[in-house]
Amino acid sequence: MRVRPYAGDVTAPRHHSRRLAATLARRGNRCQWCGREVDTPLVAATVDHLVPRIKGGPTWAENLVVACGRCNADRGHLTPADWLDECDRRGWRPDRSAVVLALRELQSAIVHRGGQRRARRYVASQLRRLSPGPRRRY
Repeated sequence: MRVRPYAGDVTAPRHHSRRLAATLARRGNRCQWCGREVDTPLVAATVDHLVPRIKGGPTWAENLVVACGRCNADRGHLTPADWLDECDRRGWRPDRSAVVLALRELQSAIVHRGGQRRARRYVASQLRRLSPGPRRRY
């Protein structure tokens, strides 16, 4: 029988703090979604995946953005487009162009590195939804 460790005994992997520091350096110290300043005594910074891992997203730097703990937890597995709509509904002012730029960087990395079949389709669909102009309904 395998016993799971008590949650209080589990520590974050050492590489997590390096990943957070690198993401903060790459993306800045504001939540990608709500725009709040993070990594302060009141607002903890977290790393969020644009394409959630459960939906095929890689743990590459291009797929990581800075998020406050609230947005990261509330977003769950929502798509970036759906979460941006929810942020608007809540009265926040998300920077949609920054999300589109991050998705384009991820798309470029996928093309360059190859693979990521599920993430490739996901990113393309999100870019279509977030691009300006008339939307086609089928």
